[in-house]
Amino acid sequence: METLANLESFVRSAEQGGFSGAARRLGLTPAAVSRNVAMLERNLGLRLFHRSTRKLTLTEDGERFLTAIRDNLEALQNAIAEAAGERGEPVGVLKVSLSPTFGTDHILPLLPGFLRKYPGVRIDWHFDNRQVDLVAEGFDAAIGGGFELSSGIVSRVLAPAHIIAVASPAFLAGRTLPLDPAGLAELDGIVMRAARTGRIRQWMMRNAAGEEMAAAPRETVVVNDPAVMCRAALLGLGVTLIAVPDVLPHLESGALIRLLPKWYADAGPISVYYGSRTLLPAKTRVFIDFVADHFKRERLAERFAGSLG
Repeated sequence: METLANLESFVRSAEQGGFSGAARRLGLTPAAVSRNVAMLERNLGLRLFHRSTRKLTLTEDGERFLTAIRDNLEALQNAIAEAAGERGEPVGVLKVSLSPTFGTDHILPLLPGFLRKYPGVRIDWHFDNRQVDLVAEGFDAAIGGGFELSSGIVSRVLAPAHIIAVASPAFLAGRTLPLDPAGLAELDGIVMRAARTGRIRQWMMRNAAGEEMAAAPRETVVVNDPAVMCRAALLGLGVTLIAVPDVLPHLESGALIRLLPKWYADAGPISVYYGSRTLLPAKTRVFIDFVADHFKRERLAERFAGSLG
């Protein structure tokens, strides 16, 4: 009887066109995937791949074998995931993509409690300011904002991503506070350059009355990471437009002060993204529920809402 690990290594290698891509999907090393495929070939007495230094291609036997087992493999994985979930024993590698600042501040602290509850889950978390391809890169889930939903991917909203203007008490001392977003143009600004376009990020702020106004502080300090923007604001270098979750502890402690409390910009929701398979692996399902329950219990959606002033 062939092992599930060997079969899955073969299918993912065929889908990804190489052992490295399959390894990322499976949470293994390329060497381990290669060994699994070699063992499968030895057990079957068939050569499944043509190997070269540049790519991996299926042989005719490999094509036939892939066609024969691909659907059955997915059904078997779903059955295992369902059975594990029914036993309350989620297991396996949980590969998740998170933005560095939000993930470190709001998701990483949940990990000790999650692992105590689900000790069979192993963690493979990636902290990066980019939108990953969940399917191609083998992620079980991603948490962030502004993802474009590709085919087969769904999202569950956790909280709003509202942008507000903040500065340190030291920076604001002796300065006249702006009455509306247009007034930010008179203040030194800490602004962000978008990684994809190379342009300075611009925001249109709104208030409860439905008025809208551009917010553009002077481009005194230009950076490319929200954590740096927050740190620069704490150092008194200027006013910055930043998401509430990235500065919430500093607002609550008084280290930063919100300007224009009736104005905010909407950057869309913060969501958890995952594959829309009929049966999610138990490890993914319990992780999503664990995070969502935490957000509800701590009222984070309400606390992150800049629209509440």
